[in-house]
Formats: sequence, C-alpha cells, structure tokens
Amino acid sequence: MKANSIKEEARRLLDKLPEEVTWDDLMHEIYVRQAVEAGLNDSKAGRTTDVEHVREKFGLSK
Repeated sequence: MKANSIKEEARRLLDKLPEEVTWDDLMHEIYVRQAVEAGLNDSKAGRTTDVEHVREKFGLSK
C-alpha cells in the first residue's frame, strides 16, 4: 500500500471509531488491519501452509 493511501485508510479508520476511543483501541485496530493485510499479501504470494500439514505437524484432529 502506498504511503498516501495508508494515510487515507488511517483517517477512514479513525472516522469509524467512537468518540471515546482510547489509544489502546486505536493501536489494536491498526494492528488487526496490518495483520490482515500481511496475511492477504502472503496468500497472494503463495506463502501458505495447507491446514492438513499444520494439523499433522501439531497432532491436531479435524
């Protein structure tokens, strides 16, 4: 994402939050947004692991 669009998205994010928002609330929203974008970029780039492989690796059932 380009710097200008990050600023625009930050403004949109702030506009969606309630007036009584805390710094912690804001930081959480930014963190979640960044984590989701990173995950989407990894997925688009093919940097994923099949769920069956993860289950097998950690001994998890379906």
